[in-house]
Amino acid sequence: MLETLVIALREGIEAFLIVAITLAYLRKTGRAALAPAVYVGTGLALVLSVAAAVLLREMVVTPLYEGLLALVAAAMVITMMVYMSKAARQLSGNIRDRIDAASARTGVGAYLAITGFTLLMITREGMETAFMVASLMGQSDATAMIAGALLGVLLAAALAWAWSRYGQRVNLGRFFQVTAIFLGLFVLQLALYAFHEFTEAGVLPLDNAYWHLATEPYGPEGEYGIWLSYGLVLLPLGWLALTLWRDRNAVGSTT
Repeated sequence: MLETLVIALREGIEAFLIVAITLAYLRKTGRAALAPAVYVGTGLALVLSVAAAVLLREMVVTPLYEGLLALVAAAMVITMMVYMSKAARQLSGNIRDRIDAASARTGVGAYLAITGFTLLMITREGMETAFMVASLMGQSDATAMIAGALLGVLLAAALAWAWSRYGQRVNLGRFFQVTAIFLGLFVLQLALYAFHEFTEAGVLPLDNAYWHLATEPYGPEGEYGIWLSYGLVLLPLGWLALTLWRDRNAVGSTT
């Protein structure tokens, strides 16, 4: 549940920020009439993302399929982290540039362009979430996973609302730092799970039976895997506590 909560929280924050920035810029530049196109694009993206999650969940579950799904999810997490590390500071500017290009058209063309822009931006986040959540379904209780994802989306909406209302009081940079640590450990967990499932499927060019048994303790419920699950919580919280302590000392030294 924790994994899907943090995944949905992080992806949801990115998605909601895209919507918030887009709407704010349209209103600021006198193009508020195009706001409904943002809502339409967001709605379509959510439908596509949910459909993808359901489709992935309903596919025939085999060790090979679960291994491939976990490997794809790990790759998506890595690319997401790289993208955000490079684009986070320019996120608002990039969105504004794309909105200007899309709304340069007139009438229906501008409406469709803004809808398409929002659809593509939000679907990217939604598809990443669908893949990552689906990759976890075989490891834990599906109901708990879904509940965690829904709670993560609700928390993301609340944090995005707080950002839009209170601005600089919400330290999104700190948020992305903490979740990056979580996601780095999550990638390790996915890689181990993928390797374990591939050995069960017998597709790797090694002693699959031996390595399948050898990696069993590193699964989410295994003897060592449970400590990795604890690390998903403790290390990000430890980093957050450390940075808050540094901030307090920095403020104290300037007074």
